[in-house]
Amino acid sequence: MDNWDEIRTAFQVARRGTVSGAAEALGVHHATVIRHIDALEGRLGVKLFQRHARGYTATEAGQDLLQVAQATDDQFTQLAGRIKGQGEGVSGDLVITSLDMLSGMLTPVMVAFQAEHPEVRIRYRTGDRVFRLEYGEAHVAIRAGSMPEEPDNVVQPFMSQRMSLAASDAYIAQHGIPTGIEDLPNHYFVVYDNEKSRAPFGIWLRERVPEERYTYRANDNRNMLDAIMAGAGIGFVISQEVDRNPELTEVIPSEENWSAPLWLVTHVDLHRTTKVQAFLRFLKEHMKSVSH
Repeated sequence: MDNWDEIRTAFQVARRGTVSGAAEALGVHHATVIRHIDALEGRLGVKLFQRHARGYTATEAGQDLLQVAQATDDQFTQLAGRIKGQGEGVSGDLVITSLDMLSGMLTPVMVAFQAEHPEVRIRYRTGDRVFRLEYGEAHVAIRAGSMPEEPDNVVQPFMSQRMSLAASDAYIAQHGIPTGIEDLPNHYFVVYDNEKSRAPFGIWLRERVPEERYTYRANDNRNMLDAIMAGAGIGFVISQEVDRNPELTEVIPSEENWSAPLWLVTHVDLHRTTKVQAFLRFLKEHMKSVSH
């Protein structure tokens, strides 16, 4: 195609649904948007949009063209993310992603790293969504479970995340402490609000405690910890939380099969950059000192 500007304009019209929305996104006059659409339709000999009172809707031919435009736009986003991470110094944005349950463990490391490298700006992204390293959404990912297999990623074993089944002083004062595994069905539990979770400790609990004893469900680990601390029930926490919070008590000894392996994941294009390597070294050294 001779003119990428026209395709980019069509892409924005399809995304925004109006000429004015596309013009604002592109920083051009609305007349330029109309001229680009007319020129592109004239060159292709087909209508790319149906015009109506509310704006523009892509035709079938328009949808075909926009799939190509979307892929190209994604590639530009990917390129921009890689370029941003390829500086020689330890400065600029450092984007790190993990499950939110690891925040308590990782945040002190990130803060200490930023203090040592004041030109770095930490951006920490948590959640269940897997951020796409190939699109520059993160520089370093700490992931749990089976070994990640996305292409073009460098994957390194990090550590095994030990889990503890814990209750707070408030819960124990009201309900006591289980006498053993066989007594667990007589207690109340705080659990993650996902009945299909494949977390090994969650599967273990489902096999031993009936669902009616799950009296508090939450969709993020911070709230689960808050609920356990408040006495809503017994629940799984990473073992470091028991060490940090003296009002938490392990109700039964931790089992090895509750643990999940953690992986350090970086994209091959950014793995060797100064900034990423500096953080990986810092993180590994910090965790080594904590574990000894």
